[in-house]
Amino acid sequence: MSPPNGHKSLWLVLLFGMGVMAKSLNCPAKCTCQYLEVNCTGQQLQDFPTTIPLDTRQLILATNNISYLPSVELNFLSDLVYLDCRENAISKDLDFAFISLNKLIYLDLSFNNLTRVTFTTFSQLSSLVVLKISDNPNLVEIEKDSFANNTWLRHLDVSRTGLTFLDISIVKDLPNLKSLGLSENLWNCNCSFLEFTIWMKESDPENISCYSPAALHGWSMPGVESKLHYTCLLHLHDTDYAFLGLIGFCIFSAGTVAAWLAGMCVVLYEFHTTRRGDDEDEDEDEEANCDMLDMSTMVIWMRGRLRISSLKKMHYQSNSREPGMEQ
Repeated sequence: MSPPNGHKSLWLVLLFGMGVMAKSLNCPAKCTCQYLEVNCTGQQLQDFPTTIPLDTRQLILATNNISYLPSVELNFLSDLVYLDCRENAISKDLDFAFISLNKLIYLDLSFNNLTRVTFTTFSQLSSLVVLKISDNPNLVEIEKDSFANNTWLRHLDVSRTGLTFLDISIVKDLPNLKSLGLSENLWNCNCSFLEFTIWMKESDPENISCYSPAALHGWSMPGVESKLHYTCLLHLHDTDYAFLGLIGFCIFSAGTVAAWLAGMCVVLYEFHTTRRGDDEDEDEDEEANCDMLDMSTMVIWMRGRLRISSLKKMHYQSNSREPGMEQ
């Protein structure tokens, strides 16, 4: 038997009330919760809210005083696709804050106190399409390869920060990038900035100008590109001439020393060769003198022998004559 119509209506009201109560129990204080969305805008929150439904897809924390995004609580929200944290006081390190948010598509961290972006800051956000980190005046460094894993990134805004330099490879290697905000930064337009200005000339240089050096303050990208090209590649400053002169002097000095050493080696070699030749000549002269001395000695000896033989012969002849004379 079906319940009376009055009882049916009562059951419907009761079920609806239980659903509302369950939803309110899971909704953070000072926040409004609708289907898969939690909105805590402008509630002067000091900390990241707890009791956020785990199936939340869209979380809005804009215009509060939150200074830290806790990685544990945040990474429970693995279905999150939209996160708006603009106009807070987030200043602490965000490395490893988004480990499990691989479905996140939209992330707004503008108007905070971020200081640097590293490879590990957004490396796990492989589905990220929109990233806004503009209006962070203390953001002075974005490391190379910081967005290497964000290959789906289409919109990147780093306007009005403390950046003075940006490695061109950071944005040049993003294959799907369509919109890049770089305006009103403190760009230092020195020679290391030349490659970036060339790339920006081929992209959209609107509202991008140099802050330093003083000679280029306020120059826009198209004008500063030609100026840097002339200054860095074609024109030589006094210091460049001094450097080239120093290099020339070093080369000349090195050549002079090398020539002197080579000359000394030749002289020493010639001296050694000549001295050895003189020693050989002296040895030959001594040998010749010895030979001549030996010959002289031999002649004297031979003469002595001949004289002795002659004396012996004369003595023999005289002895032979004496008996005949006696007869």
